Amino acid sequence: MKLYKPEVFQGALSKKHYFEGWYFKHVSKDMEHVYALIPGISLSRDDKHAFIQKINGITGETAYFQYPLQDFWASRKELSIRVGDSTFSKNGIDINIDQNGTKITGKVDYSKLTHYPKKLFSPGIMGWFSFVPMMECKHGIVSVQHQLNGRLHIGDKTVDFDGGNGYIEKDWGTSFPESWIWVHCNNFEKSDASLTFSVAKIPWLGSFFMGLICLLYYQGKYYLFATYNRSEVKKLEYGNNRLLVELTGKNHKLEIQVVQNRSGDLKAPSRGEMSRIIKESIDSNVEIILSDQEGKILYQDHGTRAGMEIIEKVLKYY
Repeated sequence: MKLYKPEVFQGALSKKHYFEGWYFKHVSKDMEHVYALIPGISLSRDDKHAFIQKINGITGETAYFQYPLQDFWASRKELSIRVGDSTFSKNGIDINIDQNGTKITGKVDYSKLTHYPKKLFSPGIMGWFSFVPMMECKHGIVSVQHQLNGRLHIGDKTVDFDGGNGYIEKDWGTSFPESWIWVHCNNFEKSDASLTFSVAKIPWLGSFFMGLICLLYYQGKYYLFATYNRSEVKKLEYGNNRLLVELTGKNHKLEIQVVQNRSGDLKAPSRGEMSRIIKESIDSNVEIILSDQEGKILYQDHGTRAGMEIIEKVLKYY
């Protein structure tokens, strides 16, 4: 049942005003190289196609490689995608792109994937919201962290990812939310923790609600703050490229501070069409503090090479 496998292809090429995309993040062991590759499909009325987006987190340089729809294939049974001559799976990526004067080739293998756990009434990170119909966009976390081995040849440069760190998530539906904030980091100084945070204005049935999903993976445990488990956003402030967040749940409090650094332009979907331009950084810095109900600090750390997107309209709802 696809509902319990958010990582697999959820859609159909016959759909209208539909998109689906997977986000593969790669950080080298020495932190000197950060690349995200995003394969997907755009089923807009006038321009149905497959694509691969690339962003260099250090420079902010981006590229959008477009392919005929017939050059796309994705499995409904496991994470396995092909766009043109490039493949993406739970085992790694094998890239062969040669478009518009840009050439990217190479292979990076994945190992020791840490999957978000699935339960009967919680198929993925969206919890029971996974069962809610008519939502414009759904979200899945595939691997909160995994090890990398291999290299990519990008132009005349070879990037070594041996011993590096990876992350995979995905989205599918008709459109991204009107406004949102997204943060991800799994390169912390003291531990192998992984943090994903997002808030968004979610249209639904002619109205909207504010949705929160935040996951902190630390020492084998998942600390979840989400709308569906009655967690709350106590603070959400942004100014001078600095984001301050305070979340409270049933048993824990999480404080997040992000300093946004260099960003690049990525395309985002609106009614299936990749027509929006958003700014994404994969070179931000994160400070986190996890506390219990009594205020005792359970974990405090600093992370680098963090991803961040912010559409500031969302701030007025907090």
